[in-house]
Parts: sequence; structure tokens; C-alpha cells
Amino acid sequence: MSTATTSVSRTGETVLDRVMAISEVLRGHARWQEENRRLHPDSVDALADAGVFRLRVPKHHGGYEATTRTLLDVAAELGRADGSVGWTASVYWIPTWMVGLFPDEAQEEVFDTPDVRVCGTLSPSATARPEPGGAVVNGRWSFISGAWHSHWQVVLVMAPAGGGESQPIMGLVPMDELSAVDDWHTSGLRGSGSITTVADEVFIPSHRIVAVADVLRQRYSSDRNRDLLMFRAPMPAVANASSVGAPVGLARAAMENFRERMPNRAITYTDYTSQSEAPAIHHRIAESMSKMDQAEFHAKRLVDSLDQKAAVNESWSVEERARARMDVGAVGALAAEGTSILNGVSGGSSIYLDVPIQRTARDLHALNQHPLINAVMGNELYGRVLCGLEPNTSYI
Repeated sequence: MSTATTSVSRTGETVLDRVMAISEVLRGHARWQEENRRLHPDSVDALADAGVFRLRVPKHHGGYEATTRTLLDVAAELGRADGSVGWTASVYWIPTWMVGLFPDEAQEEVFDTPDVRVCGTLSPSATARPEPGGAVVNGRWSFISGAWHSHWQVVLVMAPAGGGESQPIMGLVPMDELSAVDDWHTSGLRGSGSITTVADEVFIPSHRIVAVADVLRQRYSSDRNRDLLMFRAPMPAVANASSVGAPVGLARAAMENFRERMPNRAITYTDYTSQSEAPAIHHRIAESMSKMDQAEFHAKRLVDSLDQKAAVNESWSVEERARARMDVGAVGALAAEGTSILNGVSGGSSIYLDVPIQRTARDLHALNQHPLINAVMGNELYGRVLCGLEPNTSYI
């Protein structure tokens, strides 16, 4: 292991240790976060103090340049404490990493804020018109996790490309130039505050704009980041790998919660005074753990693939890119299936809001609706490629 890799690994261990130290604080705010549909300010402060928001910031901007495996370990611990926290941290890491694809001048602006939080989306649901020195944007973006506590947003918009055609471009916008629509009334991941943001005649200077086509081809605009390990991967694979920690942590929380309650819970209308004595429970808990173990296999394979290929600067084949989509879908689906098994034998008392497993199940259901995580479409894409067909998406 190189000195640089060892240093990054130790940094990850330090942040993970800090996250483990604040897990009770995060867990204690879980109910408040669900009721108020956003992260508690104390949770955000604790995450900042632990260094969570710096994991995907380049070192020359005061960050850690953490490995993808570190993201898995940290997000799993955060998700174990509260799913909304784990998810929001993961979603911050993706656009924070994307900032590193922009020209260095733009990065100086964004990373000038300590523990900067960047939210964003990969959906181009707005439009831009060219103006001298940049573009003016109008439109709205939904499902912007962590927007309430963000400083910047990565926006995707459709812009004229000549000949009557249009192309998606990516821009960086300060949050105080956008308006917020408080519309996050959902059944799961309620604490993530994934609201809608709106741009009304927002000007974006040209140095804060890049073409999505260039990003997808790994033609990044930064000179300083060109040789950094964490930028040696395609953007969709980075997004996939950054997302697997939260479902792993949620599944671990479900298993821990179930096993904690199990010995002292009788099974109503039977002679069992403890669930732990019933063969039916033995089968179900083993089946659940098997699915959770499978989820962790896919998560670790995905993140380790990114780190190992980056270390030797190896390019990604189309099949490997498609497998990354399958892997992230498998993590979400298997974590949800394993949790659902436990939720189904947790008894009537488990539907009360102070019993965490019901929230865990809802959070996993919500997480699996994300289009990049949805296992059905991920499997279709991987199957197409395995059968020799061209991918039917650019997000690969």
C-alpha cells in the first residue's frame, strides 16, 4: 500500500471513529427529523465537526479525498443511526465530488466555505438561454435532498446546442439565488428534506458551467484535479458507489433492533414466551441475515472496484459500468427485503412510531424508488449489456 493510500485510509478511519462517537446524537434526533422533514441543526453541526462533509473535497481545498470504501463505512454507520442522515450525507458527497469536475475558478468559489454542503440532481428539469458571459436558467428540480442546509446546488438544465438541438449542461448555483418549495411530505426518508428548488432568471457565469456530455466521457474541466485518484472513474459509477452505505446501515439497524427486542417478546396466541425460541423465527432471521449479507457483498464489490481501478488508472468497460448499476440496485433491494422479513414478524407493537424498525422499512422503500438505485431497471440494463445489446441510457 502506498503512502498516499495509507494516509487516505487513516483519514477515513478517523472520520469513521468520529461518526461512531456521534451516533447516539444522530439517533436521538431521528424522531424530530422525521416530524420536521429535515435534519436537526445539531445533527448537521455534528456531521460537520466529524469531517463528514469534507470526505469528497480535494486536499488542496482542505478536504480528505477519501476512498469510496470510506464512504461505504461512514454512510453505513450514519444510516445505522438514522436513515435520513445516512442518505443525506451520501447525496451531499455526489455533487461535492462533481464540483471537482468544474474549472478550478469555480471550485475556489465553492470550497471557500468550510464544510461546504452541495446538493444536486442528475435530472435536467430546467432550461437555459445563452447570455454574454454565461447563461440564464429557469425551472425547478425536485427531490433535492439536504437542500435546507446546503450552500450550493449542482443544477442540470437543457441548453441550446445549435441546429435546433439542445443538450444538458451542469451548473453551480448558490442556494440564496434559488427559492425553496416545502413539498417533502412523504412516507420515507422524511428527515432528508428532499424538497423542490426553483430558479427564476438565475444567471450562471460560464466558468460555473460544464457540458454533461463531457462529464459522461470523463473529459473533466479541472487542471488541479486531473491526476487525483478519486476522479479516475465515470460519474455514474461514482454516484452508484456513493449511495450504497445508507441501505447497508439501515439493514444493520433493522437486525439490531429486532434482535434487541426478540428475547423479551412473546408470540401472541402461542405457547412461546420468547420469539428466540420459535423455529419460525429462526428461519426468518436466518433468511433476513442472508439477504443483508448479500447486500453487503454487492456494496463492497462496487466500492472496491472503484478504488482498485483508480489506483492503477484502469478504464471502465461498458459491462463494468452496467454492473455498477446492477450492484447498487442489488444493495437497495436486498437490504429492503431483509428488513421486510424482520418487520413482518416484529408483532403489532412494531407499528408504533417509537419502534425504529417501522421507520427503517419505510426509509428503505423510499430509497429504492430512486431511479439510479431501482433494481428492476438496473437489472434490465445489465442484462442488455450481457446479451450484447447497447445500453439504453447515457447514465452508465
